[in-house]
Amino acid sequence: MEFFISDAMAQGGAGSEGSGLMGFIPLIIIFVVFYWLLMRPQMKRAKEHRQMLGTLAKNDEVTTSGGILGRVVKLDDNFVSLEIADGVRVKVQRNAVASLLPKGSIKDDQQKNKDDQQKKQIKEIAEKK
Repeated sequence: MEFFISDAMAQGGAGSEGSGLMGFIPLIIIFVVFYWLLMRPQMKRAKEHRQMLGTLAKNDEVTTSGGILGRVVKLDDNFVSLEIADGVRVKVQRNAVASLLPKGSIKDDQQKNKDDQQKKQIKEIAEKK
């Protein structure tokens, strides 16, 4: 039994010359893959979000990270005032603005009422026929 142990020790001494650098190569590869798959896309998204916050202007339609839709009424350095309904304004941090919506995405209550009335009229006309 003693002869197996001595052989193992003899092999460990001879192979230690180049294994120091070879042991770090898998770690380096894992770090590179981690950077390209996780860190780089996140940094790109953060850069795009900063640019979007920089281009915010009055009357832009936005959605917040909490899911509130509103029209920008007032801009400060750190805060944005959103009008979420007629006469209802909410002040949120600029970083809470999640995305910029295309113009006309948020319909006014008056426009919604007009659309509802038109649908009712069309329905009534269709029922009379």
